[in-house]
Amino acid sequence: MPAWLIPILFGLAAAAATLAGGALALRLTRSLHLILGFSAGAVLGVALLDLIPEALRLASPAKVLTVLTAGFIAYLAADRAIAGGGGRRGHLGAGGLTLHSLMDGLAIGLSFQVSFSVAVVVTVAVLAHDIADGVNTVSVSLAGGAGRPWARRWLVADAAAPLIGVILSRLIAVPGPALGLVLAAFAGFFLCIASCELIPASHARRPTAWTTISTALGAGAIWLVVRLADLGAAAHLRI
Repeated sequence: MPAWLIPILFGLAAAAATLAGGALALRLTRSLHLILGFSAGAVLGVALLDLIPEALRLASPAKVLTVLTAGFIAYLAADRAIAGGGGRRGHLGAGGLTLHSLMDGLAIGLSFQVSFSVAVVVTVAVLAHDIADGVNTVSVSLAGGAGRPWARRWLVADAAAPLIGVILSRLIAVPGPALGLVLAAFAGFFLCIASCELIPASHARRPTAWTTISTALGAGAIWLVVRLADLGAAAHLRI
């Protein structure tokens, strides 16, 4: 198998995982409050347990926190500016998650520049939370009023984004500190999505204890994914 084809196959696997998660969210509309709650926890987990630690590893803490705060405020301002536009709120959130999936693809592609084993660890982590990304994209789109047809369109775009990211990674090289600041901005976006959109939407639909439990489960699922990825990376370094 040609070496250039392996990252492409990994990108296709990430796309399939995203589609699977989105299809789950579209089918279980009666349990949307639980899906929104789980999505809120997953988005919080990605920001707090994955993106921020990685950003701090790549760039200075002062710059990371500054960009994170700016990202949160920028997303909040954009969200409120179009709050009267109905479905456009759903487009904003789904667009942010699609950009995150593009970064996932870049991470897969760039990890191949380190080694194949590192790329495998990164891809496993991406696949695990791309399922949540598919759920999150549909949930955010529906919660923002974009409607099911647009939710499906955003799901397709989100699924294609990792593959596009893998392809782009063969054309560009991102310095570590700059990549850290990009991750910090996305972390700010996701903190705003979870706290200002998904958590209130899940509670408003059905304020039960199960909604809160589903949020905790979402965060716990991302913690488990990140922990397994860390253990895999540590095992690779010992080899």
